[in-house]
Amino acid sequence: MKENSWQKFPVLFSLYIAQSIPMSFFSTVVPVIMRQQNYSLEAIGLLQLIKLPWIIKFLWAPLIDKRANSKSRLRLWIFTSELFYAAIILSIGMFSLETDFKLIIILMVFAFVASATQDIATDAFAIVLLKPSERSLGNSMQSAGSFMGTLVGTGVLLIAYYYFGWELLLVLLASFVMVALIPLLLYRGKVTIDRKAKLTVSFRDLGGFFKIPGIVKRILILSFFYSGIVGSLAMMKPFMVDLDYSVKEIGFFSGIIGTSTATLAALASGFIIKKLGRRASAIMFVIFTIIAAVYFFQLAFYIPSTFQMIAGICLLWGAYGLSTVVIYTTSMDIVRPGREGTDFTIQIVITHLSSLILVVLSGKIGDMAGYKGIFGMGLLLSIITLLIVYVFMPKTRLNESI
Repeated sequence: MKENSWQKFPVLFSLYIAQSIPMSFFSTVVPVIMRQQNYSLEAIGLLQLIKLPWIIKFLWAPLIDKRANSKSRLRLWIFTSELFYAAIILSIGMFSLETDFKLIIILMVFAFVASATQDIATDAFAIVLLKPSERSLGNSMQSAGSFMGTLVGTGVLLIAYYYFGWELLLVLLASFVMVALIPLLLYRGKVTIDRKAKLTVSFRDLGGFFKIPGIVKRILILSFFYSGIVGSLAMMKPFMVDLDYSVKEIGFFSGIIGTSTATLAALASGFIIKKLGRRASAIMFVIFTIIAAVYFFQLAFYIPSTFQMIAGICLLWGAYGLSTVVIYTTSMDIVRPGREGTDFTIQIVITHLSSLILVVLSGKIGDMAGYKGIFGMGLLLSIITLLIVYVFMPKTRLNESI
């Protein structure tokens, strides 16, 4: 690694944490505030619509790929979308949840569109910025930034709300988003962009992604990689409620300890991948997921102590932190020149959609077979994932793209 190449990592960390903190605040803290103001569960459920832009963001990814045909234009996309994001956050603070709920929902959707656009441009920037041997560490910054943003957005900002109030808190949030752009503004490192490839980008590239040789195997890996984790993560809080843990305890154990563990695991994951390579690390991380799944499955047969519960939370969040980095790293490897944002976004959306399906399925299994069924399904899917990764993930030399 050349001298000063480390500077690109703080740039990526700041960009990813800037998008993550407001997202976490709007999707997890705002529902708490709404419930305290006696909003119906139906209205709170409606809030989940703000996440829709992140599910369909692949639809406008080719536009960004085509227009971002130079370093300056790619930076401009990031700056513009981030500033628009901050402006909407600031405007939301001018309205009241009590009297302007529908307008705030609409503004939140626009904020998430801006955030999703920034994410596409930032992912494309990261891919052209990082060498294949640097991608594992770069994605450690991405994942750690996201987890740290979740920790701040769901924990610290909820506390800050009680001290500063709605309007001032949104001003601080918008200010932070703008301040997070400073490392990118100061960065002067080289970025290599294939301009010829950019000229031929079109919306047909959305379908073209699925014609990449070996892509069926890749889609299979993407669809299953989180399968042993997401169901247990989604049902862990209800599990703790049924074990008579208080909301405060659940928030601290899962939101603070769990997310902190995921952040540390994400940071460690980059170094592990750099040392062992993509395939070996992926296999090792799935084995770690199996250990976490086994642990939670056996917890369902008795009432665990608080220490045992915390250990399980750390195992599960740790597995998730490790997994995200290897998925992001290998997804960066499978992109066509000029179509970095499109191809990376499609792959991540596949993981989101498959996770959403599995979470819904976990709820149905839980109604029929209880937590033993939920955690048992997680264990079975983890074992299936290990077989899929072992058979279908390509063997490569150390630190090379796959």
